Amino acid sequence: MTEETDVVDILILGCGIAGSVAALEAASNPDVRIVVVTSAARPEESNTYYAQGGIIGRGPGDSAGLLMEDLYRAGVQANYPPAVRLLAEEGPRLLQKYLVERAGVSFDHDAGGALAFTREAAHATERVLHVGDATGRAIEDQLIAAVQGCANVTLLTRHTAIDLITPSHHSRNPRDVYEPLSCVGAYVFDQETGQVRRILARKTILATGGLGQIFLHTTNPAGARGDGLAMAYRAGARIVNAEYVQFHPTAFYHRTAPRFLVTEAVRGEGGRLLNDAGEPFMERYAPEWKDLAPRDVVARSIHLEMIDRAISNVYLDLKSAMPADRIRERFPTVYETCLSYGVDITRELIPVVPAVHYFCGGVWVDEWGQSTVRHLYAAGEVSCTGVHGANRLGSASLLEGLVWGSRAAQHAVGHLADGLGIDPVDIPPWDDSSLIYSTDPALFQQDMETIRRTMWYYVGLIRATYRLRRAIDDLRHMQREIDFFYRHTQLSDHLIGLRNTVQVALIVARAAWENKTSRGCHYREG
Repeated sequence: MTEETDVVDILILGCGIAGSVAALEAASNPDVRIVVVTSAARPEESNTYYAQGGIIGRGPGDSAGLLMEDLYRAGVQANYPPAVRLLAEEGPRLLQKYLVERAGVSFDHDAGGALAFTREAAHATERVLHVGDATGRAIEDQLIAAVQGCANVTLLTRHTAIDLITPSHHSRNPRDVYEPLSCVGAYVFDQETGQVRRILARKTILATGGLGQIFLHTTNPAGARGDGLAMAYRAGARIVNAEYVQFHPTAFYHRTAPRFLVTEAVRGEGGRLLNDAGEPFMERYAPEWKDLAPRDVVARSIHLEMIDRAISNVYLDLKSAMPADRIRERFPTVYETCLSYGVDITRELIPVVPAVHYFCGGVWVDEWGQSTVRHLYAAGEVSCTGVHGANRLGSASLLEGLVWGSRAAQHAVGHLADGLGIDPVDIPPWDDSSLIYSTDPALFQQDMETIRRTMWYYVGLIRATYRLRRAIDDLRHMQREIDFFYRHTQLSDHLIGLRNTVQVALIVARAAWENKTSRGCHYREG
């Protein structure tokens, strides 16, 4: 079934920090009509919500130049200089504008009333602002409240974007195939009614987040399955750096627990990694940085230590660095979550393993968030600005989403007059006339599990040619089967996600295959 929809000015897919800031910026012009779409039941549900550590600010004695040096060091000099400079120079000002003044986020202060900055791995100084160990939650709650207060913003929850609408692919007018690639909105599935909405927009901003769920172990929430990346790829957008998938070194390890993140701020506050014999081991792998080495180095070090000692996990010792009361005050989320699984981190070691955390590649965008498809922008983890290079510096992701969410919306609002450029009647409604099968949850679950295991074991922390070849062959076969099923089955969020997951897995595996140079979080052993 389909439902007709009027043309809107700006369509935003996703409402984490990038999408929410984009909505707030666009909504400052009361004449602009904005629709924000999220597949989640709660608009707060996003990667932003689960970000524990913090967001980069401008600490005492800090400077844009010093931050740039740290970004380059963490990114193994593969960063894009104009983007790095833009983040370092504009980030703190925009943080103040949107998070403090507009959204009213109250960051932690020290006993003297000054903002409390902490230092994280690979940072040369204290510059990370935080709200306990639930910074993302505090930011997201306040941003969503601000967005919901904007009269010209419509927020659609439980709506899953199926595909971007591009005249070259979808128009009834055969002459549109000759025009440059452009985006005029998206087909969106209403999970509650089963209808497909045709939302036409002068400008579209992708802010759909990451892709951690294509791997077996990840710190990402369920919705992080690469939907935006897959849609952009099918629309013809340029994708870059897809091989750079960052593994967080310390995800909580428990047989019955999800791999929730143990923030690297734990190591920033003095926590140390130990093996099963209680021995610190990071000085053997990274003598300069030890436990505060960049994430890719720490993750591989843990992986190698586990292989060398034939153990299933290592441990993080915080109790030796902090008194119990301070642990409960500084890391309440980590403390309470670990305790719910029987681990008291004020008295016991924290069992940890690496898990997929952040995607450093994505839809190529310029300094205003513009992709290679006209009228299509991307911001946040779905995009690749070049800020991160081959590996992300801790707490840089939220700031990047904020900066490019703001800039994409500014540019989009300023160029609304050149958007759409097509008669809406030329865009057909969604056609579901050929659907003959009903949804099959068991099949979805089995296929998702197969994709995740394939990616984990063949396209994981340490990659090899023979494993990558096997992954690509297996994923191609799965994609053919899934594509057939998709074209003949009633739509559901799970089916849309499965189609996107196998596509994104192939994008990452092929990029890893093509790049034979180990750099940052892409590591080839042959």
